[in-house]
Amino acid sequence: MLILSRDNLLPFLRRLSHGRRLVAPLRNPQGDTLYSEIKDIDHCRLDLDNQPQASLKPFFLPQQETIATYTSQPAYGFAPQSHHRPTIFFGVRSCDLQGINYLDLTFSTPGRDENYFARRQGALLITLVCNRPFANCFCNNTASGPSLDHGYDLQFTDLGDRFLVEAGRSRGEDILETWAPFFTSARERDRQQQYQLALEAQGRFSRKVEVEHACRLLAQGEVHDDIWQELAARCSDCGGCAYVCPTCSCFTIRDQPLDAVSGERLRCWDACTLQGFTAMAGGHNPVAGEHALKRRFLHKLKYDVARHGKPSCVGCGRCLDICFGQLDITSFIRAVVARDEGD
Repeated sequence: MLILSRDNLLPFLRRLSHGRRLVAPLRNPQGDTLYSEIKDIDHCRLDLDNQPQASLKPFFLPQQETIATYTSQPAYGFAPQSHHRPTIFFGVRSCDLQGINYLDLTFSTPGRDENYFARRQGALLITLVCNRPFANCFCNNTASGPSLDHGYDLQFTDLGDRFLVEAGRSRGEDILETWAPFFTSARERDRQQQYQLALEAQGRFSRKVEVEHACRLLAQGEVHDDIWQELAARCSDCGGCAYVCPTCSCFTIRDQPLDAVSGERLRCWDACTLQGFTAMAGGHNPVAGEHALKRRFLHKLKYDVARHGKPSCVGCGRCLDICFGQLDITSFIRAVVARDEGD
């Protein structure tokens, strides 16, 4: 463990990002905090106090990307495309890193997605421990925070006028060695303060979400039909929950003509809750209404658990913020558990 003075944070990031893109939580002129590329580190509004409104997902799985180009003249040709830039991500919340770790599983099987992993391998991830969990967070119930013990390159804990820095991978260790003049050795009081902050953070969560209980009930098939009907009646089919979710990875592929002889193949975000997700030629839709919403929750809390051994929810709480119908994943879990306890 090492110590980085707060006064040395920006100089350290400036040196570290030389030749690489630097992304961090920034406050924009409208007052929103978003993971954004830093163009001028000396004049950016770095925001390490508020939760970014979107996760890191768009940097690894863009909302729309060209995955290939094609032409029909003079002969048919099809050229795969890959776009990535070496990037340092600083100030990453633990839940967002766990979201990326989950996408690693998604895009590694059954076939490896080279576009995704080109971006992933060029990414250096520096997390920031949440000393004060946000109002809608429940990462403690999904083993996704407020701090991590693996998966990061470097992990920062804010101790006020300084940061406690830990390396989680060899790349992180290399950085600490390369830029050793920026750091000093951590003392016992620094470790004690980190421990105290971790205890206090656990006590600051305002939501208790029984994720494991709900997963067991779903695995057993013990969900009443009226729960699906009640929640589906409040769904406006907007797809917002999937778009802000760090782990939702549904996409569609379409070919876009550019002229009479050439075009591009696009990968675009989709959402399994959208009515058009399973629409078929002729207008038939085998999965619609309450079944569309059912597909989302079964995917996250049943099928992903069976496949990967854990749910694909990291407890970030963003779906609570965006859903105006109050049918976020915590509402579903609460309804399932309450019905089980009442039976």
